[in-house]
Amino acid sequence: MKKPDVERIEEAVGEGPQAREQLPVAPSMGPALANLRAPRLHESVDRRAVFISAMAVVLAVVAALVAQGLGALIHFFTNLAFFGRLSVQPASPGDNTLGLWVIVVPVLGAIVVGLMARHGSRAIRGHGIPEAMEQVLYNQSRIPPRMTLLKPLSAAIAIGTGGPFGAEGPIIATGGALGSLLGQGLHVTADERKALLAAGAAAGMAATFGAPVSAVLLAVELLLFEFKPRSVIPVALATATATGVRIAFMGGAPAFVIPDLVTPSGSALAFYGVMGVAMGMASVVCTRAVYWLEDAFEKLPLHWMWWPALGGVVVGVVGWLSPRTLGVGYTNIEDILSGRFVGMAMIAFCALKFISWSVALGSGTSGGTLAPLFTLGGGLGSALGLLASHLFPALGVDVRVAALVGMAALFAGASRALLTSVVFAFETTRQPLGLLPLLAGCSVSYLVSALLMRHSIMTEKLARRGGRIPTELGADALGQALVRDHGLKPVVTLQAEQPLEAVRAWLSSDAAGSRHQGFPVVSAEGTLLGVLTRRDLLDGQDAGVRRMKDLVKRPPAVVFDDSSLREAADLMMDEGVGRLPVMSREQPGHLVGIITRSDLLAGHRQRLENAHRRERGLRAPRPPTPHPA
Repeated sequence: MKKPDVERIEEAVGEGPQAREQLPVAPSMGPALANLRAPRLHESVDRRAVFISAMAVVLAVVAALVAQGLGALIHFFTNLAFFGRLSVQPASPGDNTLGLWVIVVPVLGAIVVGLMARHGSRAIRGHGIPEAMEQVLYNQSRIPPRMTLLKPLSAAIAIGTGGPFGAEGPIIATGGALGSLLGQGLHVTADERKALLAAGAAAGMAATFGAPVSAVLLAVELLLFEFKPRSVIPVALATATATGVRIAFMGGAPAFVIPDLVTPSGSALAFYGVMGVAMGMASVVCTRAVYWLEDAFEKLPLHWMWWPALGGVVVGVVGWLSPRTLGVGYTNIEDILSGRFVGMAMIAFCALKFISWSVALGSGTSGGTLAPLFTLGGGLGSALGLLASHLFPALGVDVRVAALVGMAALFAGASRALLTSVVFAFETTRQPLGLLPLLAGCSVSYLVSALLMRHSIMTEKLARRGGRIPTELGADALGQALVRDHGLKPVVTLQAEQPLEAVRAWLSSDAAGSRHQGFPVVSAEGTLLGVLTRRDLLDGQDAGVRRMKDLVKRPPAVVFDDSSLREAADLMMDEGVGRLPVMSREQPGHLVGIITRSDLLAGHRQRLENAHRRERGLRAPRPPTPHPA
């Protein structure tokens, strides 16, 4: 190729001898934008959100009715197994008169659960929330339909025959399965199905405890892993609906009725905060004990179907020694919080409850973790409060407040659901004066647990399977960064009528700008026709008389200078391209730059600096960098 031809191409793309020091901005494009593909406008709430919210309300009614049905089913199996009668009236297995025969009952129930797990679905094993998290994270919120029947039935058998679990875990799992089933039956996206799953799970919790706000927070912290209007609104409506159904059946009294609390003194508040250290350490012990026992059962030369039966032996023996450890035990929580169950008897009960629960859960039977953790935390908090009130009466420690803080703080440390724990303890007792001690104790427990243990009791199982679980909810770095801050690099354009042969010669000349990987193609009028990559230009085909406009295969995809990097990244994925021309929204058709995949990575620079760069803040702020018009 002759030198004048190269200079002509350089001049056409703005790369003449006088411009070799830096790349110029291309001339203004024409106003014809009809064929351009730009980022979709993001709407946080639209008509689809209304539809999903309506479905969530219907789902909540069903989930709340299922919760009532599961409670009745647990009472049925309790009456049948411990008292030999056919009834759904509330009954406590601790009131049985079976003597040593009580040891057999949990074993028989565990055998039935093991058979259901082997021949029905292995997913019924465990306490439900990690299994729901796994479906959200790795299976587009698709829970097998059979779980809507097998999980509540297996849990009712396990708890009804003395299993030391709460009903809330299986109810949460069942509600989530109902939401997933509804989502699989409707024409919805994976995100919408996730919202329905979370709505069903949260509705189950709200229907159990009458705690709608903490149920929403539980869904956000453990299932949704986001706080978006289109997912939170359906969940919130579902919990409100489920709580209304619960009130219709059970009245509006709080789940745990305790005497009114008094305003804590400053010294007492400090003690509740320090108590969070002990609760955080206890949460680590509980979590590690459960998974150590799971590992121990894994090493047994016995099929996993029989492991729950071995755990049932321990449950039965402990239940014979301390009948209060059998079954759901919500009355135990209320007795501890109200101060009716204290002292050495309560401490012995909690120790035996811990042994029974951890062994049973480690064996792989079906049951929940919330109620046992609340029981253990309340007992430990009560013991610490009683000790402090005897040794340091001047602190003004209230044993009931200490028990309340212990209940919530142990769960906060074990589950890493901080806000859920604080609000749950308030909603289930309706004691606003406990909020400040709760916030102090739960926050410290959360901190200690996070320092000592990488994963929570909810996520350890998933982490062992190689999963990566989100632990932080933060603003999207790419959603905050704008294209004009990262994608206004001077752009090198090619003219539509330029011959391919001349352009190839220019690419091989090592001239300024010829090393780029993508080039917008513009018409003589300045209209953007498309984008050609270096591969398009050097594909090995005979150049002949082909021109740039002949190589353009589709209309260009563009972003605007005020678009976010997230919108640019989404458009790149949709279009399968690695670069996008940048246009001015104020001057339609005006090409102001080009953005590439590497620019998207650069958008994380500010996030990394904010997280890792330490500096003193006492200095004059830098003025903002002006953006080109």
